[in-house]
Amino acid sequence: MTWDITGIAAVANIGASPEEIFAALCAGQESREPLKAFDPDKYRAGYAYEIDDRTGGGGDLPGRATRWLTAVIRQAAADAGLGEDLSQVPVLVGTTMREQRSLELWWRDGADVALEDLHFGTALRAEFGASATYTFANACSASLYALGLAIDMIEAGMADTVVVAGTDAVTESGFGTLDRVQNDIPDALRPFDASHKGMLMGEGAAAVVVQRAGTGRGLVHARVRSVSMNCDAHHATAPDPAGITRAVQDAYRRAGVRAEDIDLVMLHGSGTPLNDATESSVLSRIFQGAGTGPRMTAIKAMTGHTLGGSGLLSLLMAVLAMKEGTVPPVLGLTDPIPEATGLRLVQGSPATGDLNIAQVDAFGFGGINAVAIVEAAR
Repeated sequence: MTWDITGIAAVANIGASPEEIFAALCAGQESREPLKAFDPDKYRAGYAYEIDDRTGGGGDLPGRATRWLTAVIRQAAADAGLGEDLSQVPVLVGTTMREQRSLELWWRDGADVALEDLHFGTALRAEFGASATYTFANACSASLYALGLAIDMIEAGMADTVVVAGTDAVTESGFGTLDRVQNDIPDALRPFDASHKGMLMGEGAAAVVVQRAGTGRGLVHARVRSVSMNCDAHHATAPDPAGITRAVQDAYRRAGVRAEDIDLVMLHGSGTPLNDATESSVLSRIFQGAGTGPRMTAIKAMTGHTLGGSGLLSLLMAVLAMKEGTVPPVLGLTDPIPEATGLRLVQGSPATGDLNIAQVDAFGFGGINAVAIVEAAR
């Protein structure tokens, strides 16, 4: 069984649409900037991958995560031919921080933030008449968890169409926590390179419209074959190779594919030494003996870690990679870590080829793992 992706939309630091983001990834230019959201002098790290949409020079603004969310849902719905009336369409949102940055600005600066505006459902009802909205705060896997629940809803006959989205803005509490727990101070996010020192936060939102196969009116961009989810609860921060392995293998089982069928892997690639080494080791074992193995890339090198929406953003880049037959390189990857030596990581310039089936990884704190399998629409 497959589910059609008929609407797509995204915004990140490097573009205001999936196509713009994909083109920037292929161009491979450094995109991180000095931190603007709050005073960098209070922290060791001085960079982030922020969206440049603050105006007036008066500091940070509340409600940015919600504005991106409504913008990408509007774009994805239009792409799918749904219009702006989502009163009969469930909307599932994955996030890590929700509107925590707005709460910080209210507490510290007295920003005008109403309690009801901290919930995404308020804006979704006002903008689209959406009556069935659900928010999932499942760390870095949140938007792929939401995608998995969306296809479950369709398969169970609860809906024929579901909108899935993810959004997060940089928060001072989140940035500060990372700043204190990471051993080294990254000045850029460099997944799978020997120079990697840790994670830097990014900002963005992504959305897809998922429909029962054959029921949509719009162009089918790609098809979801499966989404696997688990929570191994191994450790608060350290990934568990066994939990990740189970998630990948379960995704293959649900999709009816084997390791040798995978043409592309969108890596989680958080840039932290332990996460990169664990993901590389797991995939090296999974693809051992699977021919030449799939091409692999990691987009956080240019978008930063966009938290709850990162899995869905990687999925959209997989959709475009399969359409274009092009895989963007991992920015800054010149000296792969030993664990990644046998993997076909794309370095330097885009790789081209026939891409039919993609694997998308998203692994969050606490062992919250999700893996999606997506196939090209031919």
